[in-house]
Amino acid sequence: MALTLAIIKPDAVAAGNGGKIIADLETAGFSVRGVRKMQLTEEQAKLFYAVHAERPFYGDLVTFMTSGPVMPMALEIDGDAVKAWRDLMGATDSTKAEEGTLRNKYGTDIERNAVHGSDSEENARKELAFFFAGCDLVPANG
Repeated sequence: MALTLAIIKPDAVAAGNGGKIIADLETAGFSVRGVRKMQLTEEQAKLFYAVHAERPFYGDLVTFMTSGPVMPMALEIDGDAVKAWRDLMGATDSTKAEEGTLRNKYGTDIERNAVHGSDSEENARKELAFFFAGCDLVPANG
């Protein structure tokens, strides 16, 4: 069993799609080991997305991710959780995401794309630690 981080982004939360996304990921075989609803501060968003600080979209990303509540989740599935979650999410640009993926169903464009996912096991560990202490995660099958 492997864990990865997922975030339901402000656009999907505001549209009332959080529960639908959770239902879809559970249908796909994921277990939610931890979830919270929170409002990121500018400082938290800048820290979380620091890897993109030099990219031209960084400022817009921080503004978007602080525009409303988000729902970080620790997800578990048999096998490669990072790959399985990224496959379920779909392409970053929602307009190019494969039919049936979460970004195709719930996103609208490259920025407002409904969900975030870790891009590697190493980043999944770091990102999970950003949002969850070990005691926040329920045991497998819990």
